[in-house]
Amino acid sequence: MLKHFQVPDDIAVRVDVERLRSVTEQVFMHCGVPESEARLGADVLIFADESGIDTHGVSNMLRSYVSGYNAKTMNPDPQLKIVKETPSTATVDGDGGLGLMIAPKAMEIAISKAREVGTGVVAVRNSGHLGAAGYHAMMAAEQDMIGWCMTAGGKAMIPTFGAEAQLGTNPIAFAAPGNNEPVFLFDAAMTSIAGNKIGLANRLGKEMSPGWVANADGTPDMEGGSMVDFVANTTRAQLPLGSTRELGSHKGYSLGVMVDILCGQLSFAPGFNSLARTRRAHFVAAYSVDAFGDVDEFKENMDGMLKGLAATKPMPGHDRVYYAGLPEHETRIERRETGVPLHPEVVEWFRGICAEFEITFDLA
Repeated sequence: MLKHFQVPDDIAVRVDVERLRSVTEQVFMHCGVPESEARLGADVLIFADESGIDTHGVSNMLRSYVSGYNAKTMNPDPQLKIVKETPSTATVDGDGGLGLMIAPKAMEIAISKAREVGTGVVAVRNSGHLGAAGYHAMMAAEQDMIGWCMTAGGKAMIPTFGAEAQLGTNPIAFAAPGNNEPVFLFDAAMTSIAGNKIGLANRLGKEMSPGWVANADGTPDMEGGSMVDFVANTTRAQLPLGSTRELGSHKGYSLGVMVDILCGQLSFAPGFNSLARTRRAHFVAAYSVDAFGDVDEFKENMDGMLKGLAATKPMPGHDRVYYAGLPEHETRIERRETGVPLHPEVVEWFRGICAEFEITFDLA
């Protein structure tokens, strides 16, 4: 997480990970979620908070899930159904449940199939927001597999040369295990900036950087400026990864379309044929390393590659080079020791929801 989006140390409230997990579970259960499902949902959120992926942790997402349950737009106790299946593939209906709990179950199906036939691919329809896609990809990596997770829906991204949003931020997550080195874990939106980071920046009173969003007429905003202006102006949209055609926005745009196809068209989810704003679907896959060669050799080779990347000579002004997943690994170690830094506004939200749900508040 760039420092631009981090809660400053002088106002951050450090909250013990297990206390945060416990309260989150109780909030889910108060919304009608069964205890085992509440634990799973909390685990996905806390993974994000521990890893420094504050965009998809409790501070940004839990309140929206509570709103969804209260509005009856999400099913708190869904019954997942496999509607079509082969030895290596499945299409799953999530019964209107939160993707936070549906996507891990879909990945479990993919992993089981990969154990049997080498690969497992699952497309998911009728399921809500799945949190940090990296959590679900990581499940496969922990089983000596390569994991993929994608999710699509909504309208946030403007197509290259377009004047209106048509795609979601459509993130892609990819995880591959090493032996002694932390897992390579890439998890990123196909927009120039993740949508939830806009919310974080707005909460912190930060401004936009050039290339994040489009002007009202669709032209790339290469000046940046007031975040409040963007949040208040519903005619503006996010730019694809690359920002402008000259810098490669057609790549981010087309990757976003690919995610829509794999998640929505492949699962035959409603709304994807017309790019409906309400559409939502997911895609997960697991590739068993054992199906391709020796697992130990693969993981040793991964270690060599990852060590080599981390040992790259840094450019002036920087003391080291990272690979995707390494900063998150180090942040997990630090936050499990010192706690998750929450913005005071988030702590006050917890205080209020705990009072409303008659849950003991012990976060601060």
